[in-house]
Amino acid sequence: MKIRRPLRKYLVELPRPVKQALMVTMDASAYMLCAFCAAWLLFGSQLSLSSGFSVGLVAIAVAMPLGWQQGLYQLIVRYVGTDFFFRANVTAAGAAVAVAGLTYLAEMQSAPFRWAAVFWALSLIYICSSRYVLSAFLAPGRSRRHRERVIIYGAGAGGAQLAADLHATGAVLPVAMVDDDVSLHGRTVKGLQVVPPSAIEHIIREQGVTRVLLAMPSASRRRRRIVLEQLASLTVRVQTIPDIRDLVSGQARVDDIREVAVGDLLGRSAVPPDPRLLHACIEGKSVMVTGAGGSIGSELCREIVKLGARKLVLFDICEATLYLIEKELQRFMESKPIDCEIVALLGSVCDLDRVADVIQAFKVQTIYHAAAYKHVPVVEQNLLEGVRNNALGTFQMAQAAGNSSVETFVLVSTDKAVSPTSIMGATKRVSELVLQAVQQESPSMRFCMVRFGNVLESSGSVVPLFREQIRYGGPVTVTHRDIIRYFMTIQEAAELVIEAGSMATGGDVFVLDMGKPVRIQDLARRMINLAGLTVRDDANPEGDIEIVYTGLRPAEKLYEELLIGNDVSGTDHPRIMRAIESFIPYSELQTLMQQLSAALDSQDCDRVREILINAVSGYNPTNGIDDLAWTAKKRGRYPADRGQCSRHSITPSRSLSALPTLSSNFHALAAAGRFGQAIGSIGSDISGIAVFLPPGDVVFLQQSCPYK
Repeated sequence: MKIRRPLRKYLVELPRPVKQALMVTMDASAYMLCAFCAAWLLFGSQLSLSSGFSVGLVAIAVAMPLGWQQGLYQLIVRYVGTDFFFRANVTAAGAAVAVAGLTYLAEMQSAPFRWAAVFWALSLIYICSSRYVLSAFLAPGRSRRHRERVIIYGAGAGGAQLAADLHATGAVLPVAMVDDDVSLHGRTVKGLQVVPPSAIEHIIREQGVTRVLLAMPSASRRRRRIVLEQLASLTVRVQTIPDIRDLVSGQARVDDIREVAVGDLLGRSAVPPDPRLLHACIEGKSVMVTGAGGSIGSELCREIVKLGARKLVLFDICEATLYLIEKELQRFMESKPIDCEIVALLGSVCDLDRVADVIQAFKVQTIYHAAAYKHVPVVEQNLLEGVRNNALGTFQMAQAAGNSSVETFVLVSTDKAVSPTSIMGATKRVSELVLQAVQQESPSMRFCMVRFGNVLESSGSVVPLFREQIRYGGPVTVTHRDIIRYFMTIQEAAELVIEAGSMATGGDVFVLDMGKPVRIQDLARRMINLAGLTVRDDANPEGDIEIVYTGLRPAEKLYEELLIGNDVSGTDHPRIMRAIESFIPYSELQTLMQQLSAALDSQDCDRVREILINAVSGYNPTNGIDDLAWTAKKRGRYPADRGQCSRHSITPSRSLSALPTLSSNFHALAAAGRFGQAIGSIGSDISGIAVFLPPGDVVFLQQSCPYK
């Protein structure tokens, strides 16, 4: 071992031309030796040195160029694969044919066929054994004792390829394969014995296994969930190779081991999308996505680009997320033969003039309206902005679309719009009423809405939160033991939204089949177990991660619903239903929007909530008004004697230094504390402010500006 490591390091670091020269010299000598061995086997004591030498020269003259052409001298010996055997066979067979031709023309002793057969066998044995011995010698020489031990679950093609890759890298040591197929039990795949699932616990205990790698790329989610439930009670980390779609498309390799997708925990198998419905509203069209940088908006953009849109308008108020999705799409299109013009635009859906200009300038034909504030506690604490963005923003978007050449308008809604208890849910229900009412005024257009539950891995989902809490050792926080939610993968949600929009006839409310609801407590436990950890509770006080129940947050419900009433019918898609629900006339909608706008302008949270209660059937708030600015004002945080804040540009008075631009939702109030004098306010776009004032001066940042 002391000699092997420095020698291996020396050979690995040699320049490639030197390595190739060494291999060529070694092979030439070996072919000559194979010729003499063949002659000895054929003739024994009557061996003719001249005959062996002649055969060796011919073999070298043919085998060396053929081996080069087959890539024997271009491959990296440390990573010899199964395709190498075919190349070696071609090289040995070519040399054997040349030897047979020589022996036939020279009328040497023994038949040409015997010469060819013996030389082919010897040279093939040499080529293969030399490369595999070198590969074993040059491979990382980690001891079996110091390598992490893993079990591969799945003895099919994926498992065999994974085992080969793991053996080649030497990073971990696979000790067994597990498969449900009884016919495979007891057999050996890539040097690993195939055992039944019942043997996993024994192998983990005896071999010290710390990870189980799922090699089931083509298995359904339902099948994967059954396997994961079997492994959940074991104290091992569970990881998986990529899905078959990623492997086939070339987006991933078998050895790209990753964490188990939470979608596998739910066991919900996606229905294959209908290509006709996917392409109907997108292919060859100019498409606009509002909230393009958000979770569902960005996934819609990824799907739209793949579906052949002529132009994709990304519209978002957040500069950072807009930049990220634009760059991601551009990189994707550079690697694929896709011709789609990407237009990234900043703007607010509340700005009617901006939205109308964008729609008309880029001749938008299809709109997916995903821009909304969706996080329930955040919207409760920012009631006025939530109503302004979600309700009035949708009204402005619908008006702008109705006055242009838009053909289809699809609203991304939520199950929280049904019997809402939160401002977010109530505003999304108002958004639905907006589209149904505007449809009456624009019969040539198709307005529709798609209602569904929580999206896994979205920015507001519990899954990223749980994963982060587990990574830092807990505790994992769950609001209530009995809280349940509907879940769907983000890719499936985006595909179904697109398909539903294609089936719209005007004013449709589409509801997605979310399957069975999931208890959040169970989801947390599964995630902890699949990370190779245990839950710490009364039954297991020595466990790794504790689950803490924090209580329902303001306006949060124990369960969500998808339907208002029971009038629902099927569609051409098994996962999409059409609901028939009540709506309001356009004249009533106009009155509602005027009332909301006036209440927002006066910053009257009480009046805003009163309007929503009267407008939204079933809206039953369970909490008081939690708007932070409103409650702060009510508590008298900003005394009346400090006067009204002035709305004018900040001037470089006193020792104010340069200000970065500020978010349009904020006003900088630079005030001298001893005088109570407002220096000014500014609105624009950014994440922070740096103002330097003399000692005793104060800078206030607040979301609205009624008091200072």
